[in-house]
Amino acid sequence: MSIGGLEWVLIFVVALILFGPKKLPELGRAVGKSIREFKQATSGMLDEEDRKQPKKEEAPKV
Repeated sequence: MSIGGLEWVLIFVVALILFGPKKLPELGRAVGKSIREFKQATSGMLDEEDRKQPKKEEAPKV
């Protein structure tokens, strides 16, 4: 189940009312930065896990 266009508009209007037009861009930047840092951290953890696992060697094909 995903969020449709009308739901995004409603979320934006509520955020605009709660935070005001001056704080909203600041809040958006902070959320974007947090998401970016989270993605980098999780991909870094996955890369480390891949390096720790020994690579499977394939048997020679005859």
